[in-house]
Amino acid sequence: MPAAAPGAIAATRAVEAVMRDHRGRLLAALIARLRDFQLAEDALQDAAISAITHWGRAGLPNAPQGWLLRVALRKAIDRLRRASRDSRNALDQAVLADDEAFENDAEPIPDDRLRLIFTCCHPALEEKTRIALTLRSLCGLTTPQVAAVFLDGDTTMGQRLSRAKAKIAAARIPFVVPGPEDWADRLNSVLTVIYLIFTAGYAQGPATGTDLCHEAIFLARLLTRLAPDQPEIEGCLALLLLTQCRAKARTSPKGETLPPADQDRGLWDATMLAEGIDILDTAVARRKPGPFLLKAAIAALHTAQTPDWPQIAALYARLLAHEPTPVIRLNHAVALAESGGLSVALDVLGDLAAALSDYPPFHAAQAEYLARDVQTAPALAAYARAIALARSPADAAFLARRRDRLLS
Repeated sequence: MPAAAPGAIAATRAVEAVMRDHRGRLLAALIARLRDFQLAEDALQDAAISAITHWGRAGLPNAPQGWLLRVALRKAIDRLRRASRDSRNALDQAVLADDEAFENDAEPIPDDRLRLIFTCCHPALEEKTRIALTLRSLCGLTTPQVAAVFLDGDTTMGQRLSRAKAKIAAARIPFVVPGPEDWADRLNSVLTVIYLIFTAGYAQGPATGTDLCHEAIFLARLLTRLAPDQPEIEGCLALLLLTQCRAKARTSPKGETLPPADQDRGLWDATMLAEGIDILDTAVARRKPGPFLLKAAIAALHTAQTPDWPQIAALYARLLAHEPTPVIRLNHAVALAESGGLSVALDVLGDLAAALSDYPPFHAAQAEYLARDVQTAPALAAYARAIALARSPADAAFLARRRDRLLS
């Protein structure tokens, strides 16, 4: 088989680089004009294939992104005309797209990614679909990569993404940034998706071959640029940075999960920690505390040499007003116990037993505080349940060590 020509190899690498760095922006610009997710994706892929041929022959254009956008619009128009020869509406759409096509490759590309983020994270889509569509559209993960995040088959995930795009079209979900009346609720949906992407990466590590923590931080940074001066967005980014800065220290040399108090602070990323604190300070100064800002403030308190548990408990109490969920109540109970309110915390944990029966951190917390209350037999039972439900070998090893200490 003959070797590929040097020009084709260089063109392929150039196309891969542009698609890796700018796919989300190009796709958003196409969707803004075509109002069709699938058509935009297909047209962009057609343009990328054409670029390999043309750039390999003629060299890299002065503005590769503009070239891809212009050609993708032409490819979309061709697809519409082929698929809908008898459809006046489709032809009208094609003409409109043709009129809006860039006259030259160097024309600036508008950044429509904020609209794309809100569309991907629309409440009409189920949570799993919002995450998958965001990873595919804005982060540029392939369908197999997205499937790996959820341990789904490639075909199953492909069908999920196709259904999501069809639902967006059928339900006429608008490709817009929500107005003031809907901004808070819709923004919370977006930030929740970003946080869920991060937590999936934090739990899975490199198992999927994709650094989801990096992707989530990228999305949060993107939001701070597209919608500046929003304390909840800043709070979300600060929360991710303050959590990720400890990533290299969260597992011991023996493979056990370590809580922040037991970690080697020398392994923390000092630059990331300082950036997170700085962003948090900026957000707090805006005096509009929301759930993500409160969570970031709690994460910051956990980075102190000696955490201020009463303050953490107070912040969780405020967070409960925004998110009255069993998990937040559990975290509040932990903070109360660490603040000296062991009996109150145990009462709260008892109330949460049914709601969090399959949640490992609940059983781990119950084991810890039952042990402190010298209720050894119930504590050992709780440790057994927590170990059985542990989400990773590192978590199981940490819990086993705590249990063994109780037995000694």
